[in-house]
Order: sequence, then structure tokens, then C-alpha cells
Amino acid sequence: MGPVNTVRDQLPLPEDLRVFLTVIRKQSFAGAADELGVSPAYISKRVQILEGALKARLLHRTTRRIALTEDGERAQRWAVRILGDLDDLFDELSQARQTPRGLLHISSSFGFGRNHVAPAISLLAERYPELEIRLEVFDRVVDLVGEGFDLEIRVGDDLPGQHISKRLVTNKRILCATPEYLKRRGVPRSLEDLQRHDCLVLKERNNVFGVWNLDRGGKQQSVRISGPLSSNNGEIVLQWALNGRGILLRSLWDVKPLLDSGELVQILPEYSQSANVWAVYPTRLSNSAKLRVCVEFLTEHFRAISL
Repeated sequence: MGPVNTVRDQLPLPEDLRVFLTVIRKQSFAGAADELGVSPAYISKRVQILEGALKARLLHRTTRRIALTEDGERAQRWAVRILGDLDDLFDELSQARQTPRGLLHISSSFGFGRNHVAPAISLLAERYPELEIRLEVFDRVVDLVGEGFDLEIRVGDDLPGQHISKRLVTNKRILCATPEYLKRRGVPRSLEDLQRHDCLVLKERNNVFGVWNLDRGGKQQSVRISGPLSSNNGEIVLQWALNGRGILLRSLWDVKPLLDSGELVQILPEYSQSANVWAVYPTRLSNSAKLRVCVEFLTEHFRAISL
């Protein structure tokens, strides 16, 4: 008598669920294969096995895009839940308060992510070697749940209401320019003077393009600015400022060394813009030991080196 096939034999494997979610996030088999370090054929095979186990078509495949079927949308919700529960199980069984383990997927902006989050993550990995940390940087709004992130490190107080936010450290943006530019064009004495200067315009995330909202003594004021140069990348705009191309509104975290060296000079010091550093996450810290130790570590790290 041959082996009896049971429902348990047909349960989907966690690895197949991870492959499925990666395909959804990357919107392609090739992209998922690249991220997971396997071949596209392997990805296709695992998705077929998952569809066979669930007895359902999960994806519509065309030459241009991949779309979820109705069953695929249901499977996506369950996959996120099941894999989250498995991570929690590993946390609990490995005494995760002392030795957190598992994948931690973190996002941040290009400039702050590269210059400040990445060095902190390196130290975090040294302290907790059983963590697997993936850091991705963007200059756009990130959908934490939809893109599979556990945590976002965000600069600025425009926080998403649907998630939990914890302030890691206070910070602000200030106005500055090179001494050469100010010698050539004059030093602004009022907010209105900025309208007669070349201002380096940054289009970042949801910020209004061409408008600087600034605080003076607790009162908000706005000024419309313009200039011949603009970008969606803060590091590019900072380089233009160092080239003497105009006035910059930039985080104190980034320009403090340049102010100390005299390469940049602060102007209108009574004006600033809040740019606090926040940890944003979709689940309570008490539900995930790996997330909890990460947020606690980053809080200690940034406050220790705060200006």
C-alpha cells in the first residue's frame, strides 16, 4: 500500500511564501531572483509549487507586469501573517531579548540613510550577530507594510498616522551658503530677501516644491523661493551649495562639520525648520524583540552623538 497523501503534505512551505512575497514586492521573477540570489527558473518553480499546494492561481503573468489574482491577494495577506508568526516564534524560543535573530528590513532616505543610519546599523550588527539586516534607501514615500519593511528611519515631522512613531533625536534644518556666494550676492537680512537670491530647491518626498516653511520663535512663516538649480537629491543640492551656487536649507546633522570648517556660513539663524529623526514601524515593539532592540539601540546611538 502506497503512502497516503494528507492535507498536511500539501501545506505551503515558508520558503515558498517568502519567494511569493518577494515576487510581489519586486514585481518580477527576475527581480525576486536577483534579490534572493537564485535563478528566475527557481523562482518560477517555487511559485508553481505554492500554487499547486494551495490549488489556486496566484499571479497573472504578462510580458510587462505581474498582477495578483483575487486568490493571490488573499494568499498575500496570509503569507505576511504566517511569516510574521514564524519570526515571533523564533524570537520567543531563542530568548530574543538577549539574542535577537532573524531578518530586519529597514528603509531610510538616501542622504541620512547613507551618512548616519548605515554606520549605526554596522554597530548594531556587531552587537547582535544573529540579526540579518537589510537597509534600503529611497527619496520617496515608502509603504512599510506593502513593501515588506519592519522599520523606517525618517527625517521630518510629516509622520504617517497609521503607524507607530518614536522620536530618536531632535534635529533641525538651517539656512546656509558659502562665504564666496554671500560676498558676491550679499547677506540676506530678512526672510523676504531670500526671494532675490538663488535658492537651491530640493524636491523631496511630500515637501511642497519651491516653498520653505520655517519657524521663528514658535511661529510658522513661509517664503516662496526660486533659483536656476533644483534636484530631488539632497546630497546633490549640498554639493551645489559648496560650489557657491546658492542658499541651502539643510539638516544640521549634515552641515555642522561644514559650518565648523567655515566652508558654509549660517544665515538668518533665527529661522529653522524642524527635522527630527523618527523611527516609524507598523507593529508594537513588544510584539517583536528584533525590532525592539533595534529601535532601542538607534535611540541610544543617535542621542549619544547628537549635536
